Amino acid sequence: MDIQGSDHHQKGGLATLALGAIGIVFGDIGTSPLYALKVCFDPQNGIPMTPDSIFGVISMIFWSFILVVSLKYLLFVMRANNHGEGGILSLMALALRTAKTNSKRSIVIMIVGVLGACLFYGDAVITPAISVLSAIEGTTVVSDSFIPYVLPITIGILLCLFLFEKKGTSVVGALFGPVMLVWFASLALMGFNQIQDAPQIIAALNPIHAFKFMTQDAGIAFAVTGSIFLVLTGAEALYADMGHFGIRPIKYGWFLLVMPCLLINYFGQGAMLLAHPETIANPFFLMVPESYTFALVVLATLATVIASQACISGAYSMTSEAILLGFLPRMKIAFTSDKEKGQIYVPFINWVLCFVVIGIVLAFKKSENLANAYGVAVSTTMLLTTLLAAVVMKALWKWNSFLVAIIISCFLIIDIGFFTANLVKLLEGGWFPVAIASICFLLMMTWYQGRQIVRKRVLDEGIRLDTFITSLLQNPPHRVEGTAIFLTAHVDYLPVSFLHNLKHNHILHDRVFFLKCSIWDVPYVNDDQRLTLKELGPNIYVVRAVYGFKETPDANQILALLESQFDLKFDLMNTSFFLSKDTIVPTSLPGMAIWRERLFAWMYQNAGRQSDFFKIPANRLVELGAKVEI
Repeated sequence: MDIQGSDHHQKGGLATLALGAIGIVFGDIGTSPLYALKVCFDPQNGIPMTPDSIFGVISMIFWSFILVVSLKYLLFVMRANNHGEGGILSLMALALRTAKTNSKRSIVIMIVGVLGACLFYGDAVITPAISVLSAIEGTTVVSDSFIPYVLPITIGILLCLFLFEKKGTSVVGALFGPVMLVWFASLALMGFNQIQDAPQIIAALNPIHAFKFMTQDAGIAFAVTGSIFLVLTGAEALYADMGHFGIRPIKYGWFLLVMPCLLINYFGQGAMLLAHPETIANPFFLMVPESYTFALVVLATLATVIASQACISGAYSMTSEAILLGFLPRMKIAFTSDKEKGQIYVPFINWVLCFVVIGIVLAFKKSENLANAYGVAVSTTMLLTTLLAAVVMKALWKWNSFLVAIIISCFLIIDIGFFTANLVKLLEGGWFPVAIASICFLLMMTWYQGRQIVRKRVLDEGIRLDTFITSLLQNPPHRVEGTAIFLTAHVDYLPVSFLHNLKHNHILHDRVFFLKCSIWDVPYVNDDQRLTLKELGPNIYVVRAVYGFKETPDANQILALLESQFDLKFDLMNTSFFLSKDTIVPTSLPGMAIWRERLFAWMYQNAGRQSDFFKIPANRLVELGAKVEI
């Protein structure tokens, strides 16, 4: 099987790709200095403002970067790419290759992967809110008179961000890299200036400071660990966005620019706290003279908007993948770039995110309050990523069991530590992203299970396609001019639309195609591998079209490929597409709980139109209905 691999989106030189990655991939983790250290020394954590505590916290931040981002993600997890694509759904697809279909193992892997995807949605509503809010809060460093305007300005910026989503980022996207380059350079400059005043902070490189801090007062260390995790919240994005830029540009960007600049800034904040403990009120913005504060607020706002944009775009991509993998109903998906098919816009997701993000800004009001909600979802996703990576290492790559056990055990110790430390945030706001993830999980699993039940009902009552066509040709009905294309979900069974057309119209078109579109567990499929054609009888064909989970089926493209690859000519104005429009009827039959069946029926009824999803011209469409009891 030929597929389009990891270079699919990677157009341009290494430096260009690295700059693009800096502008998109590192936005989330790159804006954490705005609030992370401030939250670590929050009075609720009970941490004393002593040199030992400052050295301990900075040392933990340094080694978290080394062990989690550099070692776990960039050196190990990114090896588990699905033909260049990363993210937990891609990792799930890899892990599922090691299990038999519908086995207990495959079900567990699927649940872990879907849960990780749902937790991403929980994170996607927090990132824009906390990032933009923390940037605008910088104005209060200049004067308390700005406090009443923080929320309105934040909401205004977020609203503009969501309003302009439909325009895409192809125009302003070129500016993301340079803006973030200036941002990271500013982080390093700010940190370097402070380190000069208290160079002893460099001693925090020694892990002994982190070890002493964690062992001297386990209770305080445990509480602070959940806050320290805030510096890592963008690590999963490095893996998820790998397909857009490739592994090498992300590694180069991280090791040569992003990590050094972030660490210099965190060490600079630590140095400033050593010299001036009172600056803990807002250590990031107090690193610069007051005359530079507004300029820094503007730069920080631009950086947080870019970070938010990357997170929102990630939600679109996750939704598109989930739809094609069968975990979400069809939705309208708009392509915002003629050059990059990865740039999409999903209106429904955009406005749900807009409503929820603005709602939590109004509910939590301050970035430190939002910090309590942050981390629970991401830490759980990181833990699930490690578990799926273990399956891939052992079962797919056939690594030595002892080696896998050592590697995964080390990562699990870290992941479980961060996960348990973040669990204490559940009652203080952490419940919110978990609630979002739970709702998404319910919807995704209900849709998946519902479709499996519908499939079983249809197959149980279905008629074999080859048997029926053989019987039909023995006493053929009247044939009329034109081409009929019947979309079918099951290549071996007769679609209901064909039966209804034959029953009511008593005709058969000159040419009949049964079209089945399948989604493979690879991101992209080459056009020369996309179609297979089988002739069942005179001018009666079965066409199988395959797509990757990063692609969208296109009826016009399929017709063009049939012409070029199989020398079949099509006149679109003489071609009709027939679809089955099912009505789901919940019953007491074995399947799901009745309330979930009703939920599935509602989702099915409100799903996007098949014709829109497959890009079928409206004036060439015929829909025929049927009832399916579940």
